[in-house]
Amino acid sequence: MSRDPVADLRRIAFLLERANEATYRVRAFRSAATTLAALPAGELAERARTGKLTELTGVGDVTARCVVESLAGEEPVYLRRLAATEGTDLDAAATDLRTALRGDCHTHSDWSDGGSPIEEMALAAVELGHEYLVLTDHSPRLKVARGLTADRLRRQLDHVAQLNDALPEGFRVLTGIEVDILADGSLDQDDDLLARLDVVVGSVHSGLNDDRAKMTRRMLTAVANPHLDVLGHCTGRMVSSRPAGVRGPGDRAHRPRTRPESDFDADAVFAACAEHGKAVEINSRPERQDPPKRLIRRALEAGCVFAVNTDAHAPGQLDWQRFGCERAARCGVPADRVVNTRSADELVAWARSHDTA
Repeated sequence: MSRDPVADLRRIAFLLERANEATYRVRAFRSAATTLAALPAGELAERARTGKLTELTGVGDVTARCVVESLAGEEPVYLRRLAATEGTDLDAAATDLRTALRGDCHTHSDWSDGGSPIEEMALAAVELGHEYLVLTDHSPRLKVARGLTADRLRRQLDHVAQLNDALPEGFRVLTGIEVDILADGSLDQDDDLLARLDVVVGSVHSGLNDDRAKMTRRMLTAVANPHLDVLGHCTGRMVSSRPAGVRGPGDRAHRPRTRPESDFDADAVFAACAEHGKAVEINSRPERQDPPKRLIRRALEAGCVFAVNTDAHAPGQLDWQRFGCERAARCGVPADRVVNTRSADELVAWARSHDTA
């Protein structure tokens, strides 16, 4: 009995992304899957039988071999090797926290600087066992990341509403945004639109070298804004170059390999987060690891709640929550202090409480 070759190619792309492999490898398998999925019924098997798969755009020798093996009912050798080297298990505390997570509050699609449609991100989240995915594409001032204008965001909200009707029962995409925290601490989107969203992540993307006093004022103003729910990657640091799989216009070659932390009064900012009930993001991206563990511990001592997020720009990156869980576990963050261990309804109710504060 044959397997689904398109599903096998997408699984390979997912595992390559999760393993932080080169972008061109990920793209090769994902592009081939897209091409093959569009073929008329029966053509795929016929091309495999006659050796004409590689005549299709985006299908090479390696992907064609995987298709032939899959149609023969065999797990492709490439997939089997990837699955055998996925990595080691998390320690018990990190595993428990990862198991407790019910969704991801910071993700991107190809509406801004992500590499995949919302639908693909959602289905990957379903496969991982999530109950929800918060879609948080960028806001308009971040032009390099194709930030969403108010009109584009409204269109996205309509698209998500239609998509949710077609997704598996028990899962839904929650609406959101990663809104820029501007120089004066205001949020880069219309208030009426921010009020419509399920979850708002606010992050600093510009002026990262502002002096300590200015950056602190900027962040305190943002945290006090009733529309903000999660303070995203608060130090802005980069500990390594960007990983594979980020294919949007925001991932250009001139980006720095590393970037130091922004300077701000962390105790004051975390105290404000605790006072206003806002979550501090534990960003799971390997090149960010933001905040550093010393600041996670200070936020925990300040009484903050957290959101362990991937900041995923591609489907395979949704599994990066394990990295954030490892760091959270090492800092003693309990599951009941992590907002995305809550159900979708509980998460939305928590976020709504800020709008009325």
